[in-house]
Amino acid sequence: MANRLAQTTSPYLLQHADNPVDWWPWSPEAFEEARRRNVPVLLSVGYASCHWCHVMAHESFEDPELAGYLNAHFVPVKVDREERPDVDAVYMEAVQAATGQGGWPMTVFLTPEREPFYFGTYFPPEPRHGMPSFHQVLEGVTAAWGDRREEVAEVAGRIVRDLAGRSLAVEGGGLPGEQELAQALLGLTRDYDEKHGGFGGAPKFPPSMVIEFLLRHHARTGAEGALQMAADSCAAMARGGIYDQLGGGFARYSVDREWVVPHFEKMLYDNALLCRVYAHLWRATGSGLARRVALETADFMVRELRTAEGGYASALDADSADATGKHVEGAFYVWTPAQLREVLGEEDGAFAAAYFGVTEEGTFEEGSSVLRLTGTADEDPARVADVRARLLAAREERVRPERDDKIVAAWNGLAIAALAETGAYFDRPDLVERATEAADLVVRVHMGDTARLCRTSKDGVAGDNHGVLEDYGDVAEGFLALASVTGEGAWLEFAGFLLDIVLERFTGEGGQLYDTADDAEQLIRRPQDPTDSATPAGWTAAAGALLSYAAHTGSEAHRTAAEGALGIVGALGPKAPRFIGWGLAVAEALLDGPREVAVVGPVGGELHRTALLGRAPGAVVAAGETADAGTEFPLLVDRPPAGGEPTAYVCRHFVCDAPTVDPVELAAKLGG
Repeated sequence: MANRLAQTTSPYLLQHADNPVDWWPWSPEAFEEARRRNVPVLLSVGYASCHWCHVMAHESFEDPELAGYLNAHFVPVKVDREERPDVDAVYMEAVQAATGQGGWPMTVFLTPEREPFYFGTYFPPEPRHGMPSFHQVLEGVTAAWGDRREEVAEVAGRIVRDLAGRSLAVEGGGLPGEQELAQALLGLTRDYDEKHGGFGGAPKFPPSMVIEFLLRHHARTGAEGALQMAADSCAAMARGGIYDQLGGGFARYSVDREWVVPHFEKMLYDNALLCRVYAHLWRATGSGLARRVALETADFMVRELRTAEGGYASALDADSADATGKHVEGAFYVWTPAQLREVLGEEDGAFAAAYFGVTEEGTFEEGSSVLRLTGTADEDPARVADVRARLLAAREERVRPERDDKIVAAWNGLAIAALAETGAYFDRPDLVERATEAADLVVRVHMGDTARLCRTSKDGVAGDNHGVLEDYGDVAEGFLALASVTGEGAWLEFAGFLLDIVLERFTGEGGQLYDTADDAEQLIRRPQDPTDSATPAGWTAAAGALLSYAAHTGSEAHRTAAEGALGIVGALGPKAPRFIGWGLAVAEALLDGPREVAVVGPVGGELHRTALLGRAPGAVVAAGETADAGTEFPLLVDRPPAGGEPTAYVCRHFVCDAPTVDPVELAAKLGG
């Protein structure tokens, strides 16, 4: 018999709808039930493409005996972290504070007042590696609840007080300036892996937001070391197993420091951020590799993540069925030499094995290998293209990984920005159209009459969860990029609606920002976090969008809010640059102006394209044929074409250059 999760729209919750565990979704009723029964709440947080979430579900939540014990002694609550990032953030902070580490699945025991008192992540079905079994944990918590209630209450109260005392004050941080950004660059240089690219050791995550900072820093200062770290990291990832050498697109992270073996799930946010990074790297260097990867990643998103409604699905699972029907990680992507020969024949099979680094011992499990580029150059591009196409066609016959079809507003905002810019740079109007369709879906389904965003939708139906700060910041960023590319000022207006809500509902004293609105559900603490995780922090995403919007409109309120939010970057940038990359990138835009570019002339014309290809950090572009007061772009007002020709105007720091009709001159003004 299905539990209450059958009524939800989350693909992750629906995966658990047939568990014998009597799951509740996160709701006031669940905690009321715990109060009525006088039992603790088991909070289990995960997401649809999380490998160890599946493992724990199979081992424990599908076990009727364990489920019986769980149902008798707890109210079990299941949360999709991608739908409720606020719930996830608050309890993850508690888990990390208590255990020194975090991750998913996250397992937290709460009082009926939602106060946490015992924490963990994955628990095995039997004791192993020094970990107690899940059943032992449940019995231990039940005993503590029954026999030592006062101690439980004291622990819970202390944790909540500790979390409440962590509110981030940003006063006195000051705006990040030359010195802070130089210190951040120095810190990144220390953490840089010169041999393999990227930062730190294993597991190694694609540092998209840090690379955006490095590209902007190079554009503004000419620092060659910054560009070198960005270019070499991008080349190493693109040649590694973390990049799908047949179908394009990136996996979540590499389990080793050499980028050889990935954790195979493919997330929309990684691919959107990296697509934009490689497009910007091409803009800075003209690299053919960067161009290929940007376009292949854009095409991957459209081909494999686009939904019938025109939005972009959250993720592809890491696991799928292998030839024997068993679900294993990476089955869809890995190859043995024998499999290559079977598809390509002896000669091409041997060529492909050498080219893609497929060995008899294998780089992955059971003699299989993850494809990567081991040679130094494509010695025969036509042969490589032919082999790649045949392998891709053969791979299409395999069982595909499951797709998490929910639309997350923030991640679609990132995809809109990436597809719009990639389409504009490489003359792919179809990609700009795909970006516009996704933006239409966000407006139609996710934005109500009051411009309040909902976090998720599925099959064109809005979910129940309110948007958090990253939704507002990333969707506004996507709309602003789309406005610059299409010359349609309506997208600037929509961004303005969202950013007004950021000012009204998400901003606290002294410029600090909160992850939830002031009228959102009250959790044990109001979450706020200025550091990047897999995506830009809501705090810095909002700061970037506020700064761009202020450059477009001259709005003092939005500029002031952006500067107030960036105080935290001045404080954290020099200390932890790897974890505030997007904040550093926004700080580069602030130091550069950002520049305001008005192109009076045809949208998509040479002057407009030149403006979009300018490398000046965070420059905003308004383009259109009209210079009258009726335009939706304030930057175009009262700026007539010079001598009837398309004309560009460039301003920054309240000072404007002479207008130009010459693309070469415009490019020089925007070179950074």
